[in-house]
Amino acid sequence: MEFLRKNNINDPFAHILEETNFKNLGSFYKGKVRDSYVSNNKRVLISTDRLSAFDIILTTIPFKGQILNALSQFWFDKTSHIIKNHIISRPHANIVVAEDVNIIPIEVIVRGYLTGSAWRDYEKGNSISGIKLAPGLRRFHKFETPIITPSTKAAVGDHDVPISDKEIINNKVVDENIWSEIKATALKLFEFASNEVQKRDLLLVDTKYEFGLTKDNGKLILADEIHTQDCSRYWEASSYENSLKSGNEPVMLDKEFVRSWLISEGYMGEGTPPEFTNEKRLSILDKYLTAFERITGTEFVPSLEPIVERNIL
Repeated sequence: MEFLRKNNINDPFAHILEETNFKNLGSFYKGKVRDSYVSNNKRVLISTDRLSAFDIILTTIPFKGQILNALSQFWFDKTSHIIKNHIISRPHANIVVAEDVNIIPIEVIVRGYLTGSAWRDYEKGNSISGIKLAPGLRRFHKFETPIITPSTKAAVGDHDVPISDKEIINNKVVDENIWSEIKATALKLFEFASNEVQKRDLLLVDTKYEFGLTKDNGKLILADEIHTQDCSRYWEASSYENSLKSGNEPVMLDKEFVRSWLISEGYMGEGTPPEFTNEKRLSILDKYLTAFERITGTEFVPSLEPIVERNIL
């Protein structure tokens, strides 16, 4: 692989970051991909190389954490004029030190096209987070205006559950004015990113945002990750029209190819997953690298520096 030769990496698997176990960084929480430590109103987020699908951690991919971290940083920098984000510093390629905020327990999903779980629900005649779409739409239909289909944030291992605007307000999940601000901001972020990637022949298909409220003054803030391959769908724009006619998937630059491969192997989250050979893991790395460079228009440069706890805060 050219990436490995170019960066003098003889054994990429020697650089795997599977998990962390730091004693002095605060209270610990392990997510599917990120390890999180909280102390003194700061949250240390460490992007590991774990790969998950169907809410199951399946394997590790060399440098995946660094790629996702770098891509999020790219978009946080690009969108800071729209909304403040939680980033304080980035002391290592795998690490972000962020402001600890009160996370709003809603996954804010913005969809520009009818695909994924939204298409599966539509095929069954179901509404999508309380939204009833017009009949007769085709798979991959482009919405005239992107729609927001929120879901509840699930605990690790559980599935997120779609929730409607009305349920969010009636259940007092968040104040109605804050929810209106969240939706308006999510649409601005989505529009901005869509315009950016169109310059590189890409379509931002859908994405997930997470917001919080600052602990000092309750202001809305953007948190977690933004526009990465793990939380967004990207298609090659030039492949879209043919896909709309044929019904075949457009060329993807996101994590959906992993799920598609697992499904083709008969795995959808239950039973024993197929084997991830080292060759397969490197092929997944190659796709993550390609996506990063297509989305950002820049080259990914890895760090081989070890993480040292005392240098984080």
